[in-house]
Parts: sequence; structure tokens; C-alpha cells
Amino acid sequence: MPLALLALAVGAFGIGTTEFVMMGLLPDVADDLHISIPAAGHLVSAYALGVVIGAPLLAAVTARMSRRTVLIALMGLFVVGNALSAFAPGDDSLLAARFLSGLPHGAFFGVGAVVATSMVAPERKARSVSLMFLGLTVANIAGVPAATLMGQHLGWRATFLGVSAIGLAAIAALALLIPRDGGHAAPSTGLRGELAALRSLPVWLALGTTVAGFGALFAAYSYVTPMLTESAGFAESNVTLLLALFGVGATAGNLLGGRLADHSLRGTLFGGLASLGAVLALFPLLMRAEWSAALAVTLLGTAAFITGSPLQLMVMEKASAAPSLASSANQAAFNLANAGGAWIGGLAIAAGFGVTSPAPAGAALAVLGLGVASVAYAVDRRRGIPSAGRIVTSHMPDEPAALHH
Repeated sequence: MPLALLALAVGAFGIGTTEFVMMGLLPDVADDLHISIPAAGHLVSAYALGVVIGAPLLAAVTARMSRRTVLIALMGLFVVGNALSAFAPGDDSLLAARFLSGLPHGAFFGVGAVVATSMVAPERKARSVSLMFLGLTVANIAGVPAATLMGQHLGWRATFLGVSAIGLAAIAALALLIPRDGGHAAPSTGLRGELAALRSLPVWLALGTTVAGFGALFAAYSYVTPMLTESAGFAESNVTLLLALFGVGATAGNLLGGRLADHSLRGTLFGGLASLGAVLALFPLLMRAEWSAALAVTLLGTAAFITGSPLQLMVMEKASAAPSLASSANQAAFNLANAGGAWIGGLAIAAGFGVTSPAPAGAALAVLGLGVASVAYAVDRRRGIPSAGRIVTSHMPDEPAALHH
């Protein structure tokens, strides 16, 4: 695999760290800025809103630019947003800075996925995407816990300065490792043409699968802490370690999904969603003991992230005329899944079904994701579209043979 994938993984590590670290720093931020915890929670929403808006918008307006240049510029915006977060004088300015930090998130993963797949042989495309996403999953194991500890001991502002430093390291890696002749954009028909590529039913079915599938994850994961403490009986001090187990599972699932999807994209997607539904359905039982709860958290990460690379590649495949925009739109879909899944899980608890009830609700969403994926498969068969899962590469520049090792 090309070393350039390491540069993409470093950027993904920084993005994953800044996205999830706010959850652990909410009490510190709220206390320092003299706001309530719910008000501080808006900082999480502001970031997610930035992702949803920035992902398709930035991908579309930069469609004619060199992808290498776009990636460096997006990471520069990431550094600025986190630096402004560190020096924000109040909650309003921090809210704006968090929104700014979220803007490049989806476009970076979207454009990065196109660059990653363009630098490897066709049979390694899914693995190349999984290696980029490796930075995101490792962030949950190491980056988020380390950044949280930094914030708790040195102040939350130090955390965002540290994340800015990761962004600067990513910029250096991108400049050094992304080949200048490997980051050219495809000939573009302009913003209208890019958007036109997203009008097809298969693209929207692929995006719908992402929303339902990852909505299943976030329906349960958003409430995993009360499940672990109130149902499984863990002390709050052990939750950070257990969340790291989720990161371990996510990393394993991400790498496994990338390898399997290169053999059968559709089969890996169906198998991942079915596994996710099964794990979530068993969650209430597994949360009755500490050992089984720890296993459940690990399996949840594994099952959910098996589907990450297949979902990303499927969207790119269905909108091959605008792969960067489609890939970025899929990142927006991930964040809609985050918000929607958390909302549905909260409804289950509010209805009085118990602290573990978000998991069965998530299982239902996984079944819905399977249904949408099945409809997408039927539409492809009716249209005579092959389902091997390979990305159309004619729009991508030819690469030197040395890159395919």
C-alpha cells in the first residue's frame, strides 16, 4: 500500500480526535464558560452541523482543483477552526469555531477516499479506504482518551491546541507523501454537473443505507455509558477503558471490512448489517454482566465498522461522474445517522422501555438498512448493473505502476 495512505490516516486521526473529544470535555467547558451542560452540548451539534453543510458544499466548489491541494487546504481550515476553539473568549465564539472545525471533516474523508482508491490496484480499493479510516478508529483508542486527559489536567483549551498540532503534522505528511501527479481532479462539468450526478435513485439508496445502518450504531452507542453503569454495574471510572474497547473493535471491523469488501462489496455490506442487528438485539442480555457487557461493546464496534468501507465505496460507485461529491455526501449521511440514531434511542428511553432499550431500537434500524440495501440490489439487477462492487475508474488518472504495491 502507498505511503500516501499514512498521510490520509494522520488527518483522519486528528479529525476523529476533535470530533469525539468534546463529549469528554463538556463538564470542563461548561464550568469554565459558566454555561449549563445542555448548552455545552450544543457544541457537539455545531460540529455535526458543520460536517453536514461542509461535506457536499466544499467537495462541489473544489471539484476542479487538484485533490492534493484540496486535502491540504481542508486540513488548513481544520487547524484554523481548532486554534480558534482554543482561544474562544466565550460560548458563542466557541460555537462558531466548532462549526468551522466541522466544515472540512466530510470533504476531507470524501476527497481522501477518492485519492486513496486512485493510488491502488482495483482489487485493493476497499482496503485503501479502510486504511484511511484507520486513523478515525485509532483516534477512539488513543487520541480521544489522551486528549481528554490533557484537557482535564491542562485545561480544555490545551486540547484544541494539541489537535491543531496534529493538523499541522497532517498537512506536512500530505505535502510530502501525496504525489503531485496522483491528486489531479477529474474534468468537471461545474457545480451543476456535480450535483446532477447525485440525482439518481441508486445514489440515494446508497446514502439511505448509510443513514439507517450507522443510525443503528448511534442509537445504542449514544447511551452506552448509562447502559454500562446502570445495567452492567461498572463504575464510571471504568467507562473510558470500555470505550477504548469499542475503538479496538471498530479498528478490527474496519480492517476486516476493507479486506472482505475487495472480494464482495455487497456481501460484506449485507453481512455487516446483519451482524450489527444481531449484536444490538442481544445487547440487553449482554448488559447483565460485566464480562459480557465488555464483549458487547467490542462486538458493536466490530460489526458497525465492517460496513464503513463498503458503504463509502458503494456511494462512489453509484456516482462515478462526481466521486468526490458523492463520497463527501456519504460523510454527511454518517453525521445525519449520528443525530437521528441518538434521537431514536432517546425516544426509546423516554417511552419508559429501560436504559438498554436504545439497542433494540438500533437493531430495528439495522434491519431497515438491510431492507434499503436489498432494494438497491434489486434496482441494480433490474437495470442490469453488475454488483461486483468495483468502482468505475475511467475518470481517475492513471498511476505509476510503483504505486500498486
